[in-house]
Amino acid sequence: MTLVRRLLAIPVAIGLTIAGAAAQTYPDRLVRIMVPQGPGGPTDLLARVAAQRLQAVLHQNFIIENRGGAGGVIAAKAAGSAEPDGHTLFMGNTSVLVLIPILSKSANYDPQKLFAPVARIAESYQVLVVNPSLPVKTVAELVAYAKANPNRLNYASAGIGNTIHLAGELFNHVAGTRIVHVPYTSGAEATTAVLGGQVQMTFVNVTGLPPLIADGKLRALAVTSPKRLSLLPDVPTMIESGYPDFVVRAFFGLAAPAGTPAPIVDKLNAAINAEMTSNEMQTTLKRLGAEAGSGNAAEFAAFIAQERRRWSAVAKAANISID
Repeated sequence: MTLVRRLLAIPVAIGLTIAGAAAQTYPDRLVRIMVPQGPGGPTDLLARVAAQRLQAVLHQNFIIENRGGAGGVIAAKAAGSAEPDGHTLFMGNTSVLVLIPILSKSANYDPQKLFAPVARIAESYQVLVVNPSLPVKTVAELVAYAKANPNRLNYASAGIGNTIHLAGELFNHVAGTRIVHVPYTSGAEATTAVLGGQVQMTFVNVTGLPPLIADGKLRALAVTSPKRLSLLPDVPTMIESGYPDFVVRAFFGLAAPAGTPAPIVDKLNAAINAEMTSNEMQTTLKRLGAEAGSGNAAEFAAFIAQERRRWSAVAKAANISID
């Protein structure tokens, strides 16, 4: 190696050494995980599970900071602009990491530029539930009722551009219905609105729903998974209900501000994978209606890119936009 090449290599070597040293002592103070929705929804619940496990493994306090609004964009921009040192993380989901940038030009943010993906924590599916007062017991009956009462039924979502919103609009498109969207700030609020009769239905994450369904407080018509869910074995899929391409999954994962040193990202990824795939966490996630994710940071980034391509095609075919 020539003298010039050796001199040029010095800054790179120094940078790698500094980053490696930072990873060895990381985290050296409290870590906050920003959640783009209010308390109680699946994103919040999974963030709290992850924070608890990371705190135990990395021996530092991990706290949750909920910032709802604008479908999660407010929290995403705040987390993405934080110091890229691993002490501010973002609990992303399908909505904020994939859907909103596709569906809304006015949102004006690009998660690919804002974030370094860290780890895919879990994925889950949705359940189409209605208030028991609605005189329908199947998807076919719901479609018939909605067509007979255009614009008189409402569906709740966790905000504009999230997976619940997209599922509702996709349903309108494939079923030929006109059901009105009513956005809330979290999946929990959307569920509460259906329970209280403020709206008639929602496509909501399965997390926490089985007891409400078993008690007759909500009526489940279908799930959005490719096959029936073990938590709700008697509930048919949307595919079984006559809509063969109706599969909607939500993923949840941690991201760090772009520029966070790779050794810190890798340290977080290793800690998450070790914890989230343990037997204890598998049981916890199953109770939440979720399945553990896996893979390194690069694989998570590739998964996000794949989901973006898939939903871009769906949005274009269904002419779905939130602007």
